[in-house]
Amino acid sequence: MTLSRRLAAEALGTAFLLAAIVGSGIMAARLSGANEGLALLANTLVTGLALMTLILTFAPVSGAHFNPVVTLLEVWQGKMPWHDVPSYIAAQLIGACAGVAAVDVMFGLPVYSAATQVKSDWPLLWSEFIATFGLIGVIVGCSRRRPAATPFAVAAYIVAACWFTSSSSFANPAATLARAMSNTFTGIRPADVLGFVAAQIMGASCAAVVFDWMFPLAGKLDLQAESAAVADAGNEMAS
Repeated sequence: MTLSRRLAAEALGTAFLLAAIVGSGIMAARLSGANEGLALLANTLVTGLALMTLILTFAPVSGAHFNPVVTLLEVWQGKMPWHDVPSYIAAQLIGACAGVAAVDVMFGLPVYSAATQVKSDWPLLWSEFIATFGLIGVIVGCSRRRPAATPFAVAAYIVAACWFTSSSSFANPAATLARAMSNTFTGIRPADVLGFVAAQIMGASCAAVVFDWMFPLAGKLDLQAESAAVADAGNEMAS
């Protein structure tokens, strides 16, 4: 696929992902009768379903990253060149902001309004570290051993992580920035974005190292097996 097609897929996919996150949050808050648990349940289920379908749709074109830390992971693993990183991240940021703007207009809200939800406590930053660590772990493990299951596993993990983490698992720098631009159910105060993004990058970095060791690439395993076979054959010939 040409770079322009890949960037369009990343921007469009990220836009629809943020539309699903923010839009379902607005709808859930309006229909749940101030029941935050019910609103969160509806929001997370819609987010997971949207993420699954978007990965299945756009993965053949761009890899369906929709997330800067996933793009960095792909580059670190040697699956894409470093010079594509700025373009991918820019497309994700533009798409995320466009998706939020589109949803706000749909619901009759200002195109952009600074969120007021305070998310600055250390437990929330630790939560984002854990959420992103787990997300990268799922991506690495599934993509290397059960690639066909990756879209479903990632979506299921995000739904679960929204409930078992205190931060409700943003786990995505582009989404975090965009969610600061909508003062709705899924928002985050702009002043707290930097801390969340730092925690996400740290969590992703640690996970990349741990799960790369835990799930070595098939090529590495094949090379080891081939070396062992050659050694065994040499020993047999010598004897």
